[in-house]
Amino acid sequence: MAHRSLHDVLAAMAADADVVDEVVRAARTESPEVARLPVDENRRHVAIVLAAGLASFDRPGGAGEQDYAAAAVLGADRAAQGVPLAALLRGVQAGRSRAVEIAVERGKAAGVPDDVMLAALVDFDRNTRALERQVIAGYHEAELELSRTVHDSRARLLRRLLSGDTTPPSAEEVANTGLNPGGRFHCLLSDVGDPYEAMVVERRLGATGGVFGLVEGRLTGLAPRLPTASALGDDVLMVVSPAVPLAEVRAMHALCVMALPTRSRGLHAVADLAVETALAAQPGLAALLEGTLLNALTPGDPFHEQLVQTALAYLDHGRRLDQTAAALHVHANTVRYRLSRLGEITGTSLDPPEDDGGTHVRHTVGWWWALRTWRSG
Repeated sequence: MAHRSLHDVLAAMAADADVVDEVVRAARTESPEVARLPVDENRRHVAIVLAAGLASFDRPGGAGEQDYAAAAVLGADRAAQGVPLAALLRGVQAGRSRAVEIAVERGKAAGVPDDVMLAALVDFDRNTRALERQVIAGYHEAELELSRTVHDSRARLLRRLLSGDTTPPSAEEVANTGLNPGGRFHCLLSDVGDPYEAMVVERRLGATGGVFGLVEGRLTGLAPRLPTASALGDDVLMVVSPAVPLAEVRAMHALCVMALPTRSRGLHAVADLAVETALAAQPGLAALLEGTLLNALTPGDPFHEQLVQTALAYLDHGRRLDQTAAALHVHANTVRYRLSRLGEITGTSLDPPEDDGGTHVRHTVGWWWALRTWRSG
């Protein structure tokens, strides 16, 4: 009889608007984020909790599938509404505690024995905690889905901004993804194509304040700030453009695409790769130049590869023997010897003739291009 009386107490609580308001007030007081929601949303939440308490008595197994589904939907709704999970749980726990206090007060007033009250409240607490877990599960599932949806929408926006065969998005569409339509952005293009690896690298780039996604199979982004080399890591190749208005990012992306194959791992400004990019666009001329200057060298020969490496370092360091030697960790006389041997084998000097109308520049570029082509062949 006493057991049934407790059920009546809880049923009366669930139907009492004042009790619901009291529990709602406790949740909103404890969690300001919950308090920013409409009161009707909070009442719906309390109704689910109190229904779970009644289920402890109406069904031997406690809450049923319908109750759990309602709790999961509640969690999903809170995720969609932007309520942080910690704030949601503070409100849940505060509301549950206040509901238990009211149940104890009313149970005692109704003459429910203490042992019956204790056993019932243990069941109530167990049941509401089970529903709390469902709230959390629903929250996480919705959060993941929302994250995918937001990320996918940003990737689609990037494709429309950067791909040549799509209509650029409107300023409103740009703003909806978090970018300032009137801002200036660096274009970032990596060699990362695997979706999982792309997510890992994207997390490293969070400080750039950019939007990222897979565009034409590579992790690509637009960001107001450039990443640091240390943040990017030494396992990724990334080419970056200067900051330009959104109307110019498509052209910058095209330049980054052309420049990407010219470098290995690391962070590189596309402007620094201008020469490599321009020359790489003429493979036929590169092969012709290589055959003309370096035909006497044998690919795969370790000594010949050493000569080419030394010659490239010599040109890259402005024909300074001391700097070339330091870069290669050898003596300057070793550099001098290798360059001499290269000249003997090829029958052509690496040092230019007297500059006459740009001959010096053309000679240097021709050798540098031929050496790079031979080494990458």
